[in-house]
Amino acid sequence: MAERQASASMAASLEEVRAHDHDRFLTLFFAPPAKRPALTALYAFNIEIARIAELVTEPMMGHIRLQWWRETLEGLPRGETRGHAAAVALHEAGGIPLDKLQILIDARERDLSDEAFPDLAALETYAEETSSALMMIAAEILAGEGEAQSAAAAIRDAGVAYALTGILRALPLHASQGRLFLPADSLGRHEADPHDILAGRMTEALRAVMDEVIAAARAHLASARAASFDAAVLPALLPTSLCDRYLEIMSAPGFDPFTQPVEVPAFRRQLRFLGRKLAGKF
Repeated sequence: MAERQASASMAASLEEVRAHDHDRFLTLFFAPPAKRPALTALYAFNIEIARIAELVTEPMMGHIRLQWWRETLEGLPRGETRGHAAAVALHEAGGIPLDKLQILIDARERDLSDEAFPDLAALETYAEETSSALMMIAAEILAGEGEAQSAAAAIRDAGVAYALTGILRALPLHASQGRLFLPADSLGRHEADPHDILAGRMTEALRAVMDEVIAAARAHLASARAASFDAAVLPALLPTSLCDRYLEIMSAPGFDPFTQPVEVPAFRRQLRFLGRKLAGKF
């Protein structure tokens, strides 16, 4: 019975990753089969905490939910999963540093704040504490802590590049929720009106702000690719290989984030991952 429940929970977690983090879902096929359950559980857990701010109606409910996850992680070594599919999957997979998952939870407290990111550096720090930290845990699952630490420079910049790209792609969603992740100093410098952005209106000022974030994402991407890493951690870095195309779409003349989705067909993403995997690059 326990095995059937665990298998059902892992299947449910895999479906969550497929539905809500399709880039990472596709990268699972390029990881060793023995590592896929732990990566699936990790990514499903990340979805759970990353989506809290989108699902709650007030910040206090979000803080309560994050605390629930803290307490759930504390009970996992004793087999206390509270019946949640992602928690069961984490427990069943094993080999996941639970203390580092707690750090991811702490970073997600920022999602529940109305305070704007004052500048690009603050946004990059947030990206490092969420996206880069997630990639680091995935790398540790794939290759062990030593190899993951050896690739720390590549992982940091890759995570920041992927997060900045993702924040730009999610601009319409965040605006519809009354949330804004763009640097306040950049908005002020270009005289971009937050009310226009939240109302879904594209302006030349927003174009200038987006271009600054795009440039930062590309710089981090270049730094990540210049750093060394062991081939074993590559599946953790693979999502970043899609940044080039996403950024190209968003930097095209006339692009409007509120009317043009930033998507790449799944088969093209799979081909990109395959080519990068064979080349040992991202």
